[in-house]
Amino acid sequence: MKIQRALISVSDKTGIVEFARGLAAQGVEILSTGGTAKELQAAGIATIEVSQFTGSPEILEGRVKTLHPRIHGGLLYIRGNAHHEEQAKAHGIRAIDLVVVNLYPFEATIAREDVTLPEAIEQIDIGGPSMIRSASKNYQSVCVVTDPADYAAVLEDMKEENGGTTLVLRERLAIKAFATTSATEAAPSTTTAATSSASASATTAIVA
Repeated sequence: MKIQRALISVSDKTGIVEFARGLAAQGVEILSTGGTAKELQAAGIATIEVSQFTGSPEILEGRVKTLHPRIHGGLLYIRGNAHHEEQAKAHGIRAIDLVVVNLYPFEATIAREDVTLPEAIEQIDIGGPSMIRSASKNYQSVCVVTDPADYAAVLEDMKEENGGTTLVLRERLAIKAFATTSATEAAPSTTTAATSSASASATTAIVA
């Protein structure tokens, strides 16, 4: 399946300009958000803001930007399924063939001694894991990349596969992506449990 459109939204921007430039050189249309879009545009890479693609602005201080049917529909619809293809066309949904996402640095944030609870909460990523899971579920058609170390493998695959990627690579990256979202979910739950335990201990001490 040839990659024609990619969505890039990364917290860790290591190597992202070079990767995006490699995608653009192979004719891939690039969608992006926030700081990632600005970095790519500053590097001279043609980039379409997600808000322009969806027709909906980023709202709630960036909390809602990629949670949109034109994003998740583009990731999830089954290519070649006549009913899905018909609905996608009816609702203006265009395929997104590659998702490049790494998540907010929650664990690094909470490791700071001066971190506040509101700061920690804002580092709980919602849109990123949602896109990763959508792309991973549809790995038969969509390639998902969560680690900058895999950029080179994707570009190499595309060169060898006439702009596409192999099912073997997509499957491997989807498994890695599910492991990423699993770890991401575990971090806040562990932190919340520890915080609750500490609060309970403090309350007991005060009452005593």
